[in-house]
Amino acid sequence: MRDDKFDMFRNRLAKNNKHLAKHAKRLKLSCYRVYDHDIPEFPFCIEFYGAYLYVAEYKRNHQFADWIYDDWLTESLQVIGEVLQVEQENIFTKLRQRKMGRQGQYQKLENSNQELIVEENGLKFIINLTDYLDTGLFLDHRVTREKVRHIAENKKLLNLFAYTGSFSVYAAAGNAAEVVTVDLSNTYLNWAKKNMQLNEFVNDAKFQFVQADVLQYLQEVASERFDIIVMDPPTFSNSKKMNDILDIQRDHVFLINQCLRIMKTGGVLYFSTNYRKFILENQKINSKKIKDITAQTISFDFVGKLSRNCFLIEK
Repeated sequence: MRDDKFDMFRNRLAKNNKHLAKHAKRLKLSCYRVYDHDIPEFPFCIEFYGAYLYVAEYKRNHQFADWIYDDWLTESLQVIGEVLQVEQENIFTKLRQRKMGRQGQYQKLENSNQELIVEENGLKFIINLTDYLDTGLFLDHRVTREKVRHIAENKKLLNLFAYTGSFSVYAAAGNAAEVVTVDLSNTYLNWAKKNMQLNEFVNDAKFQFVQADVLQYLQEVASERFDIIVMDPPTFSNSKKMNDILDIQRDHVFLINQCLRIMKTGGVLYFSTNYRKFILENQKINSKKIKDITAQTISFDFVGKLSRNCFLIEK
């Protein structure tokens, strides 16, 4: 690849970093996205996690010979390290499909178990930059998590498709009366428990963890049980542990209406999806209070780069 292309990449990365680092410092954040496929020839997502960098290369048909690709990647990583002032040993790379939703989050890649602890808004989280496609903390929901913390006091909260439980940690930090964390993966449920323990939220009566298929679990919960529900499902899932396949476009009405059934009057549901072609079927949902809050939940490092939707649905 020509040197002028690398110069373009270097300049864009430097410009992004100068602008975003100021916001991150002002907000006291050590974890933020600094680059996301800004230049087609460099299809990376680059995120800071404290002193470390997570560099995900989106899969593409580059048509490079192997040796040319290796040289391109090596030089790209050198530029990234130099501009962002991070040593190569502190840069962790992944190859991932472009915009595949979150169905890949449960795929184990390696087994080095290299865990790090990072902070976000005064709370601590365990991340893993080596073993999975995702790190354990979805940075795009930073603002939404803070919204949940602000309304959680003395409320009963249900966190569905909870992944590593970041919303549960924020709810506990907001002094929620009860937090129930539900996920199909025992691995991620244990990770959620560790995140809660890391922040000294240890109380079996208040903080419960349930390994379950959410589609089945929702049908078994009593009506008017929770005040707040957070639901961020994968776009598609066909896990062998599930009784049925999950397709978010097909199944979102059922999921949302079940959430409304188990919510108290006046309760709220935060529902989000990464499916780019998603269409919310308002007329089939048992609520007249549906608000698209996507714009309100986009953080400074995702402006113009975020494809997910986020809705606030009241009962």
